[in-house]
Amino acid sequence: MSRRAVIGGGSGFLGTALREALEADGYEVAVIGREGPDARWDDPAAVRRLVDGAELLIGLAGRSINCRFTDRNRDEILQSRVDTTRVLHDAVAQAEHPPAVWMNASSATIYRYALDRAQTESDTEFDTGFSPDVARTWEAELFRGELPRTRRVALRITIVLGDGDATALLFRLARFGVGGPQFDGWWFPHRRYRGIGPEPTEPEQPLGRRSRGYQRFSWIHIDDFIGAVRTIRDDDAIEGPVNLAAPGVVTNRGLMKALRRVVGMPFGLPAWRFMLEPAMWVLRTEPELVLKSRWIAPAVLERAGYVFRFPAIEPALSDIRARR
Repeated sequence: MSRRAVIGGGSGFLGTALREALEADGYEVAVIGREGPDARWDDPAAVRRLVDGAELLIGLAGRSINCRFTDRNRDEILQSRVDTTRVLHDAVAQAEHPPAVWMNASSATIYRYALDRAQTESDTEFDTGFSPDVARTWEAELFRGELPRTRRVALRITIVLGDGDATALLFRLARFGVGGPQFDGWWFPHRRYRGIGPEPTEPEQPLGRRSRGYQRFSWIHIDDFIGAVRTIRDDDAIEGPVNLAAPGVVTNRGLMKALRRVVGMPFGLPAWRFMLEPAMWVLRTEPELVLKSRWIAPAVLERAGYVFRFPAIEPALSDIRARR
């Protein structure tokens, strides 16, 4: 008999890649989504039937953050994560045969802005404001209460290089000749990054930090995302938060240089925050992708012996470019 895995929110590029990998591993994969196909989020009884008896449960649901943080979008980003995680939690709690392991997406934006050293799972100096508050509230729902027969893991995911919106934006910047470093700095005060959730926190002010293009960029290749999930599944000692990040963190300058080499663009114009803000407004997204310093280390995965297929940025980008 085939084993069953359940993916909550499997319609995006992460869920699609994960489903294909699990099917290759011999799983029968069921997907929960707004429209199914195997169960809908607004039908908790159907979700319970899928989860009961499943060997593996992976929650990836949540509205895309590739948008402007308007009040409506902020609320949808938070609630889409918390509400779907609550549905999964209730299903696991009520299952006669609950899954052995439940991995649920979270975000590495939970960690503080770091230029001094990498942040590992043992660091508790969390950032403040909207994105960190979303991650904290999301994880609180995952780890709520006792589920003694199910190992729970929060996947603190960095930027995943693959067939996603973030990767497409980075390649687009490089191809169009604006793939120089991005410099943070002053901008008009706004409240889009204010805290949210049951215990909202205020973001540090001012918004801009003069990192001079040396803000860190943490990332993971889609193949290593899949490899990390398999490692977590197979290692019963892994529970709690796990950073999904390659060891080869780069500066923004290094990232953009690698992108230019990969796309064959000999130059890249630099951009300051006062240029990025109106450009990102036109693109209907936020400049956090290239301006926030995320310096994340995969300490748990490395202790577990996971060997990254793509530990360095340029080979990872070249591989993704070749697949597009």
